[in-house]
Amino acid sequence: MELIHSFVSAHNVLISAGILILAYIFIATEKIPKVTIALLGAGITILLGLVSQAKSIDGVLNPHYFINFVDFNVIFLLVSMMIIVSITTRSGVFNYIANELLKMTKGHPIAILIALGLFTAITSAFLDNVTTVILIMPVTFFIARQLEIDPIPYLLTEVFASNIGGTATLIGDPPNIIIGSAAGFSFMDFINNLTPVIAIILLATLGLLALVFKKKLHATPEKMQEVANIDNSKTITDKNLMIRSMIVLALVILGFVTHDMTHIETCVAAMLGASFLLLFEKPTDILRDVEWNTIFFFIGLFIIIGGVEASGGIKLMAEWILKVTQGSQEAASMLILWASGVISGIIDNIPYTATMSPMLVEIQKTMGAEYTTPLWWCLSLGACLGGNMTMIGAAANVIVSENAAKEGHPMFFMRFMKYGVAVVFVSLLISSIYINLKFM
Repeated sequence: MELIHSFVSAHNVLISAGILILAYIFIATEKIPKVTIALLGAGITILLGLVSQAKSIDGVLNPHYFINFVDFNVIFLLVSMMIIVSITTRSGVFNYIANELLKMTKGHPIAILIALGLFTAITSAFLDNVTTVILIMPVTFFIARQLEIDPIPYLLTEVFASNIGGTATLIGDPPNIIIGSAAGFSFMDFINNLTPVIAIILLATLGLLALVFKKKLHATPEKMQEVANIDNSKTITDKNLMIRSMIVLALVILGFVTHDMTHIETCVAAMLGASFLLLFEKPTDILRDVEWNTIFFFIGLFIIIGGVEASGGIKLMAEWILKVTQGSQEAASMLILWASGVISGIIDNIPYTATMSPMLVEIQKTMGAEYTTPLWWCLSLGACLGGNMTMIGAAANVIVSENAAKEGHPMFFMRFMKYGVAVVFVSLLISSIYINLKFM
């Protein structure tokens, strides 16, 4: 055993990087559940001594203790928001809002596409993307049946809008939660720096999709009238729950917005909201809705990346970025933006962001916060928007494609990619212009 540990110590960068790369490969192939890969990789990382099992050594806190690498701000914010969303959804309030929005379109197919896109994007900015698309899909299939048209244009629009809208805020997409915690950005930092450009990207994308799908979306006046007269009177299933949960959700978001004044962490505001709502529910029922696979995937991933960080591998990556870009802030920003966009279209953007965040922390130590700030926003824009490129680029994409197939409307990989590449290219092009105008 001593021989193994001495070998690992001598080659810790290569071994820790090897574990991370192997985890990436298995996550991308989807042959084994990604939570299993993350926990197995974390176990091997700890077993080989790449991170320590000891909390303290000779009474001194050990910086390489494996728990230290798990970002509990991220974990508790995710769990708390999942609880709040689960409870709020049970009232039917989100379906009610969606139906009211659809009635405003008078059943016109193109107007419906834009309305569904706007609803999905705005909702995804405050709920997670997967929850949003799960909420809107039944409404979408109903509308398509009523109008007797192909639901795929609507479903594609919702997927793209969910990933775009999720980029706008701290809580909209898991990569932003990771970035916010690592960079120390507040909820309002995301609103001020990302929401304006995301609004432009969303409008450009919806305009592009409306143009592309214009010829495919036609319905008779009679069918349009049926959609315009949707009965929304029984959508709210529990008014007291709706009032209670919406007040709590509003207060939690207010807590996020006022962080700079109150200094209450986002995860604490979310925990308080979630725990209050749980007072009126059976916790066992609600906790079943928490995506524990995602939570333990995060925990395992943080430990694997902790091994690379503890070995000095992350520092080497940071030095390589600075060397390649020759210290140019503009070159580094564009490299991170476009590389993140392409890579996140191929692999899960969560492990990618979790790997890149500590690297940017290392760059910040060398070059300072002013140099690194636009790099953080480039990472967020690239990682979140790049998820639109392929069917496996983000969790919402997979959920929608699986449900479309069950409904008899398979969303083929190449068909998705044809539209996805165009949407990502336009998104990254607008992002590039924005970053150069705002920060360079």
